[in-house]
Amino acid sequence: MNSTIIQAIKQHEILELRYHGYSRVVEPHAYGQDKDGDQILRCYQTSGGSESGERAGWKVLKVREINSLHVTGHNFSARPEYKRGDKMMIYIFAQL
Repeated sequence: MNSTIIQAIKQHEILELRYHGYSRVVEPHAYGQDKDGDQILRCYQTSGGSESGERAGWKVLKVREINSLHVTGHNFSARPEYKRGDKMMIYIFAQL
């Protein structure tokens, strides 16, 4: 899964994944490790469900809680509001 996320970020590829029981379509922007040692994914969700009810918007997902993940074959451009050097991550594996 880690190599798939890193490759998707490098290639600007949209991912479809299952997280907390919901199917989600996301644009991965940064992948790293937080202060607690969890691997996290900063992404912009374009469609699907979520526990909060917000179907679109910025999300931070714990990678270990992603049940399935695949590349859709579609590309995206970095969101204009995205800033490199995510402050939630103490170590960044990949970022736009």
